[in-house]
Order: sequence, then structure tokens, then C-alpha cells
Amino acid sequence: VQLQASGGGLVQAGGSPRLSCVVSASFHSLNAMGWYRQAPGNERELVARMTLGAGTNYADSVKGRLTISRDNAKNTVNLQMNSLKPEDTAVYYCNADQYYDGHYFNYWGKGTLVTVSS
Repeated sequence: VQLQASGGGLVQAGGSPRLSCVVSASFHSLNAMGWYRQAPGNERELVARMTLGAGTNYADSVKGRLTISRDNAKNTVNLQMNSLKPEDTAVYYCNADQYYDGHYFNYWGKGTLVTVSS
């Protein structure tokens, strides 16, 4: 499974960019998809995760501001970012989980940098 994220860049505080991740596999073959981020000097952390056939969960710091969704027609997982803050500055990574033949697999895309200026 290959994941390719796009949509990062420099935005002003309060901006509303959208990140997109193109997924090479059918959504039906995946268990979950999500977005993580890693700020300079910090560990990678969960931003939002969508468990297919179940629900979504968000980091407390982004609840009400960031929304994960999927577009079945385009095979993409999106992250709509609203009311961005400078502390949202990070490299954002797309992630997918797959259960296949009795094993779990975890996939990462290359990150896309989001820089929020104050």
C-alpha cells in the first residue's frame, strides 16, 4: 500500500488548508486510516484516525478544528484544517492499517510540512 500526501505549505494563523492523501489500495482492504504529525523536537502524535466501519477519533488539541474524511471516488483521505494555530506547525503524515492473511501491516506516506505563521 502506497500513500502520497499533499496540501502542506505556509499558512497564516486562522487559515484553513486541506491535506489529501492518495491511497493505492481499496478502502475495503484497509482497517483504518489516519493522520499523524511531528513537530520539531517532538514525537510523532495522532491527529485523527478513521476506523473503517466504525468511528473516528481526534487528538484533544484538534477537536472542533480538524476533520478527517474520505473520498471513495478519488481514493483519498483528507484532513480539513480550520482555525490553525502556530502550534499546529508540524510535518503531517498519512497512515493506514491493514489486516491481511493473519497479520497486521502499518503503512506511512512521506510527510507534508504545514507551517503556521502568527
